[in-house]
Amino acid sequence: MNRAFYDNEREIDLTAQKSLYRREKKVSWARTGVFLAMCASFAIGYDYYSHGYWGAVVLLLIFLRLVSYHDEIKRRQKFLTSRLNVLNSYIVRARGTWRKRSNDGSAYLKSDTPQDVDLYIFGAGSIFQYICAARTKRGRDRLAKALSPMPPEDFFAVRRRQHGVAELLQRPRLSLDLEAFARLMPNNHDTTELIHAVEEVPPHTEKILYLRFLPLPLFLIQLFLTWRGILDPLLLPIVPFLSLMLAFAFMRRTAEFLKPLKMLSKELRLYQGIFERLESTDFSSSSLRKIREALTHEVSAAQKLKMLSLLVEVVNARKNPVVYILGNALFLLDFFCAAAFLSWRITASRHLRKWIEAWSEMEVLISLASIGQTRTTYCFPTLLDEPEPRISAKNLTSLLIADKKAVANSVDLRAGTTIITGANMSGKTTWIRTLASAVLLAYAGAPVCAEEFAVSRLAIFTSIRVNDDISQGLSTFYAELLRIKSMIEFSAENQPMLICIDEIFKGTNEGDRIYGAQEAIKRLTNSRSITLVTTHDFDLCNMTSANGVEISNAHFQEYYEDGQIKFDFKLREGRCTTTNAKFLLKMAGIISD
Repeated sequence: MNRAFYDNEREIDLTAQKSLYRREKKVSWARTGVFLAMCASFAIGYDYYSHGYWGAVVLLLIFLRLVSYHDEIKRRQKFLTSRLNVLNSYIVRARGTWRKRSNDGSAYLKSDTPQDVDLYIFGAGSIFQYICAARTKRGRDRLAKALSPMPPEDFFAVRRRQHGVAELLQRPRLSLDLEAFARLMPNNHDTTELIHAVEEVPPHTEKILYLRFLPLPLFLIQLFLTWRGILDPLLLPIVPFLSLMLAFAFMRRTAEFLKPLKMLSKELRLYQGIFERLESTDFSSSSLRKIREALTHEVSAAQKLKMLSLLVEVVNARKNPVVYILGNALFLLDFFCAAAFLSWRITASRHLRKWIEAWSEMEVLISLASIGQTRTTYCFPTLLDEPEPRISAKNLTSLLIADKKAVANSVDLRAGTTIITGANMSGKTTWIRTLASAVLLAYAGAPVCAEEFAVSRLAIFTSIRVNDDISQGLSTFYAELLRIKSMIEFSAENQPMLICIDEIFKGTNEGDRIYGAQEAIKRLTNSRSITLVTTHDFDLCNMTSANGVEISNAHFQEYYEDGQIKFDFKLREGRCTTTNAKFLLKMAGIISD
């Protein structure tokens, strides 16, 4: 992580925030002073000097500009607060104190996908909790779908996503700003209702809306004829009066037609800043260019949302009785608003879903890029199209362990089985999780925490956190049997696999455990699978393959220093020859010397 960059950005934003606070106070006082002066000027014009009215008009314009400027300052303050929150989220992840982040993706845990729990994909302390920058439900759904233990059918889309993530890593301010804009939205913002509201067929509007073009020309003609002496001046109010009555007659229907505008504007206006930033940026990667093109094809998403904002301001202005009466008397303002909203909906209905989908993909890219933005060592995996299973990693560490604490290991695995032994707490389970989750992240298009990483197409199967299920009458042992069975059944399809089994058959007695483990390993050792099995049963280390596919051994070991047990968490070739259970029992005070 380029910590200096994020610390510098934070200091800049804090300084700007303080400056805006001082400016806001000054504008508030100035606005109050101008308002009082305007009232005084109007009073002077009313009581003494008619030119006071002109002064009041000028002061009114100044007051309105100050109100607008004050609103701009408020918007900028909200954005800076949001941006500082984003910066803090990057910093806490780099420190390793990110587990208090609000969204852990528990909603995406699936009972039929044990990998979700085994690899900490979702839930407390999970990969999803670490990387998720998506604010919308659609973006989170898309990210959750990307974190799949099943390999993609084609690596082309993954490589394209990698290029997009890589470009974002070169533009850290862009990621910061986009995520800051997104944080202004409600948490887990669901756009489904919004899209349906825009795409549904508008209510019947009738041709009467065309009457909006008549009042002003008729009134001007009436003025001309009155000026020429053809019409009686007393007849001047007729056209405005009829126009106003027409607006009153259709008031309920107009209000019903404009009703969705409030909901649409509140949600869609949040996207305006996001889309403006994306549309104004030139991208080099095809995935980011595709997102930008989705926002600019045929119409500009940002411009359409800006038009919506202006329409909302006009519709809200109608709540003022003076604006309502004059607007409808001279222009049939209600009809103009209804026609403008209808036109907006017709255009937006063809594009809104595409715009929202483009942003949800952008949320995925920003989330995946967070790995490179918060880790010291990372690389983009090489995706191998070769049919033979392979994983190659140089100095791979776990994303879920802070940089300073993470210990790197390297492997070059091909088809075969590796029996991993080692003392309790030596790192066996963490290692197989680290490797499998790195493969999963590679398939999502994310960088992984390694100097080099290459992987072929592998379906990830795990049996790590196996629990009994009272409701189903399943013991831990039988639950693990079902996991192993699913692996064997899938391997019969001759598809490449990565199999990770922790403490195989630990839920039964030694004799059955060793026998069952040997039989399972024989079935899972084949030319299409990379199988990793951790165990404390040294008898499994003596296994040899019956089909020519290699069964090898690796281990982690402990050492003792000043009467304390310590671990270096380094993976070594060969089998382990030591145990530490007795030492740990003594440390816990369960047994004595």
